[in-house]
Amino acid sequence: QVQLVESGGGLVQAGGSLRLSCAAAGRAFSSDTMGWFRQGPGKEREFVAAIPSSGGTTYYADSVKGRFTVSRDNAKNTVYLQMNSLKPEDTAVYFCAAGLCISCLPRGTNAYAYWGQGAQVTVSS
Repeated sequence: QVQLVESGGGLVQAGGSLRLSCAAAGRAFSSDTMGWFRQGPGKEREFVAAIPSSGGTTYYADSVKGRFTVSRDNAKNTVYLQMNSLKPEDTAVYFCAAGLCISCLPRGTNAYAYWGQGAQVTVSS
């Protein structure tokens, strides 16, 4: 009954933009750290971005810093990932995640207890 539902994925040409949304249901996630991960073809799941409950300092993988922006709207129980200047290397299934582990590193998967179903993002060259 607790779930994260992602939307906004699709096909875009290199240099284009997409905005992913992750809506949480079942309980309020205002106290959780929210993260984004992705898994490309034949690759392991990797960290993309994270935002704490306060909406303060954010975290980004070096590969997306300056191009992607993570944000949240606690009143709507929703987290977003704005993706600009997309590259073919960004092609992957993108997952959102939520967690309360205050002692865990936000870049690590063990910081998160709840995961979305994933949204496909395909960037053509």
